[in-house]
Amino acid sequence: MELEDAIRKRESVRDYEDKPVPEEKILKVLEAARLAPSASNRQEWKFIVVREAKKRRELSRAAAGQPQLAAAPVVIAAVATMPEHVMSCGIPAYAVDLAIAVDHMTLAAVDEGLGTCWIGAFSQEKAREILNVPGNFRVVTIMPLGFPKHTGRPKIRKSLDEIVCYETFKE
Repeated sequence: MELEDAIRKRESVRDYEDKPVPEEKILKVLEAARLAPSASNRQEWKFIVVREAKKRRELSRAAAGQPQLAAAPVVIAAVATMPEHVMSCGIPAYAVDLAIAVDHMTLAAVDEGLGTCWIGAFSQEKAREILNVPGNFRVVTIMPLGFPKHTGRPKIRKSLDEIVCYETFKE
């Protein structure tokens, strides 16, 4: 699949087929994250692959009952292992690094015929407890992964004129 096609087809999937994801597809998605750039190439992250149904249900409850976490055959948690690292611009490195890595994963998933959804609405404490993540680390997202039941929802996006400025910021 061409990159532009993957970008256009990528959507937040909330309904998954009851069908296991082959290991080679999961590994391709994880490899995309591994190859992602990070601040000083530190790769201050871990990815937890969750297939166990009971644990996926617990994560769903930790995420305000979002059913896609329990329904998807796989959930991947992205964990920042050095959340105190701040770049010279004042932005925490993990926020940028994991956004890039997870975006690589979402595009690789589309290329493999899979769907994902970035979940940010969850209890940090409950997610850490369920996944046995140390308290000094931060769970950045919990992402379901599986074969989508439905595809092709239309994307509604602002025009480039509404979001792009040249040379200086303009409201």
